[in-house]
Amino acid sequence: MERGDAVGRATHDVTNGRPRVTIVGLGPAGPDYVTTQTLDEIARSPRRFIRTTRHPCAALVPGATSFDEVYESADTFADVYAEITERLVAAAIEHGEILYAVPGSPMVLERTVRRLRSDDRIECVVLPAMSFLDIAFARLGVDPVEAGVRLIDGHEFATSAAGDHGPLFVAHTHANWVLSDIKLAVEAASGDEPVVILQRLGTPDELITHTTWAELDRTVEADHLTSIYIPHLGAPVGGSFVRFHQLARTLREQCPWDREQTHQSLVKYLLEETYEVVDSLQALDLDDPATDADLIEELGDLFYQIEFHATIAEQQGRFSMIDIVDGIHDKLVRRHPHVFGTVDATDADTVVANWDAIKHSEKGRTSVFDGVATSQPSLGYAYHVQRKAAKVGFDWPDVAGALPKIAEETSELYAAIDGGDPRLIDSELGDLLFAVVNVARHLDIEPEAALRSATHKFRRRFEGVEHLAAERGVVISGADLATLDALWDEVKRSEPRSLSGEQTP
Repeated sequence: MERGDAVGRATHDVTNGRPRVTIVGLGPAGPDYVTTQTLDEIARSPRRFIRTTRHPCAALVPGATSFDEVYESADTFADVYAEITERLVAAAIEHGEILYAVPGSPMVLERTVRRLRSDDRIECVVLPAMSFLDIAFARLGVDPVEAGVRLIDGHEFATSAAGDHGPLFVAHTHANWVLSDIKLAVEAASGDEPVVILQRLGTPDELITHTTWAELDRTVEADHLTSIYIPHLGAPVGGSFVRFHQLARTLREQCPWDREQTHQSLVKYLLEETYEVVDSLQALDLDDPATDADLIEELGDLFYQIEFHATIAEQQGRFSMIDIVDGIHDKLVRRHPHVFGTVDATDADTVVANWDAIKHSEKGRTSVFDGVATSQPSLGYAYHVQRKAAKVGFDWPDVAGALPKIAEETSELYAAIDGGDPRLIDSELGDLLFAVVNVARHLDIEPEAALRSATHKFRRRFEGVEHLAAERGVVISGADLATLDALWDEVKRSEPRSLSGEQTP
């Protein structure tokens, strides 16, 4: 017996002191499909609730409080289920015992029932009921057990059916946009795979439509009593990801080079591919879709590095790609309580503050610098360390306090150079760079991007010097500094004004 659950119990004596919610199902269609036990329980219970009145048998629960308005006011279905659950628990606590009626069977794709059964504040008594599946498989002429049919929630099709070819029975396909999302989840489908759309089963308006995958979202007008049956798909759901994962495994097993790699040996390739993605992002032209091709390729190369590490770990029995994906999914949900919870966050600063607080509590960190990657490029490392210290108040109030430190550190560098101690010179130069990064941070400038831009500018101008020198027969390696300076100034004067202070290459 599950926590808080007493499935099928007929007794009504409260023996454990907890409030009770008795859950009944109204079957798939008209009164003919409702059990005598359910009707008796409805008659016995004075305080009745019904999930929705959009059901042919809703009238069998007279005086019931419905939750139809919750569907109209909530932002997501998760919010709907949470709100209904809380209201039902509150009512049970207030009255001691209530009845809750749901469409179909309480044990088939009923999220509120699932939440109630796991709630320790109440005891659930779930009475068996006929499901829409009984009529559906009778109409289809399919034994779901022998055929190995999987029951899928249409709202979770892309994830729940990942890697599956079918047969699949998909419920909660209440709108054409849900059908469209389902179709888009299988990009490699041939389009001519047969699909059966079942609507309003067991009612006078029952409709069964045979169509194809390509026409899935264009054949009927879906409603809340719509479901679909997919005998077989030409490509699995999420097939591209499954195929990619299998490729990584094959290469790891059969390619001599891939077999030799370790997490450590792949670090340089991970960094290289990351930088190539950055280059592609900087070259991206939003007005030119053709520039997407390079970014797509580089993102793919980076993704393969992640898959490669996951495959190595999988072979070692440590973790898999599923652990990685599930981990980041759950972390993002936890750290966005303003989206998936009850926290209010109306601006980006509040979101960041919440994120940092949740992250700190999750990691059990004792220092503000915990979690700052020490292996990142030095400019970025300095930038993030300064930001962390600033968050606890250790910072100049504005750039006016940070800017004089550049002059101060420059003087100390001069003194170190005069003293001739290499280690002190190294230290003072580091302090000067650190001060420059601090000024950049106060000006809200990413120091890495600023230095990269300056380097690109220098490179472009020096390439201009090389071009002029070649035109005039000047050998750069043999030219004096005055000659090179004159060529540099000429190149600089010839640049458009828009390039002289550029921020991107």
